[in-house]
Amino acid sequence: MQNENQKQNLQMTVYASLFAALISAGAYLAIPIGPVPIVLQNLFVLLAGLLLGSRWGLAAVAIYLLAGAIGLPVFAGGAGGMGRIIGPTGGYLLSYLPAVFLVGSISERSRGKVLWDIFAMICGSLLVYAFGVSWLKFISGMSWSKTVTVGMLPFLPGDLIKIAAAVPIVKTLRPIISGKFSAPRPETAG
Repeated sequence: MQNENQKQNLQMTVYASLFAALISAGAYLAIPIGPVPIVLQNLFVLLAGLLLGSRWGLAAVAIYLLAGAIGLPVFAGGAGGMGRIIGPTGGYLLSYLPAVFLVGSISERSRGKVLWDIFAMICGSLLVYAFGVSWLKFISGMSWSKTVTVGMLPFLPGDLIKIAAAVPIVKTLRPIISGKFSAPRPETAG
C-alpha cells in the first residue's frame, strides 16, 4: 500500500511540475493590450484545478509563482521577479492560488461532472477578476469603471473560449491522469 501511495505521489508531483511548466508557457503566448496582457496562463490554471484537484493544482500554481518570484522568466512577456507580483498584474497572478483551489474543490465534490466543471471554471475566473481588478485599481489609481474596462472586459470573450476549450481537454485527459472521476465512488456503510 505504501509503495502505491509513493508511486501516486511521485506521479502527481510530475503532473504538478508539468502544469507549472504549462502555465509558464501560457505566459509566453501574450498579447499586450494595456496594463494586463491576454495570456493562456489562466487556461492552464483552470485545467490544473480540474485535472489535478485542489491540492495538487495548488502545488502546480505555487511552483509557478515561486519560480517567477525568484526571477525565472515565467511571467507574461518572459518577465520574472517580485516586481511583477507587486506590480499591476500581481493581483491576477496571486489570485491563481485560490482560484485553482476553488476549481479543484468544486470539481472534486461534484466528481468531475461536466456542468459542475464549467461552473467551477466560471467561479475560478470570477475570483481571478475579483482579485486582479481590485489589485490593478489599488496599484494604478484608476477609477473602477476604467479599471474594469482595461482589466476585465477585454478578457471575457477569450475566457469563455478557454472554458469551452477546457471541457474536451478535461474529458480526454482526466482518465489518463488519474481516472479518479471515471467511476463512481463506492458507498460507505454508515
